[in-house]
Amino acid sequence: MSNKTEMIFKLAVLGNSAVGKTSLINQYINQKFEQDYHPSLGVNIVIKEMNVEEKNVHVKMILWDIAGQDKYDLSRKAFFQGCAGALFVYDVTRPVTFKDVKSKWLKDLKEFGNNNAAYLLIGNKNDLTEEKIVSTQDGEKLAKKMKAIEFIETSAKHGGNVEKAFKTLVLSVISNRVK
Repeated sequence: MSNKTEMIFKLAVLGNSAVGKTSLINQYINQKFEQDYHPSLGVNIVIKEMNVEEKNVHVKMILWDIAGQDKYDLSRKAFFQGCAGALFVYDVTRPVTFKDVKSKWLKDLKEFGNNNAAYLLIGNKNDLTEEKIVSTQDGEKLAKKMKAIEFIETSAKHGGNVEKAFKTLVLSVISNRVK
């Protein structure tokens, strides 16, 4: 049995308030969804360890769930430092959250974070089919425009594609580091 490579890296989960960032993390870590909404204050940090068998790597992810409220704009900039990757999350029922991914969140990551960070675009709340306003095609177009590694629609409530989103990001970060 060969020794696994050990990696530790910081991943940021970014997007406007109430897009489901915390719910995505909770679903990924605990396979649970909390119906009550409690906005994150500043930043929540969660650690998850996993073995990535296909790369023979043991990963310790430090997930930074960064608050989306405008009042945190100034302090938030420090949270971007050292990010190896990010999930940009928008709510498929709220177009303003989609627009802010490029105009605010991507801009901040590029300006204050790691220019080589890997990132995915996530359209969350995909289970709300009746209320969906931002189309899958629009999400795919934006992902291409912002050079995201992939676009994935998720449901933090039901767990749809949540594991896939985090795993895709982790594999990309590992590939960036092992060149």
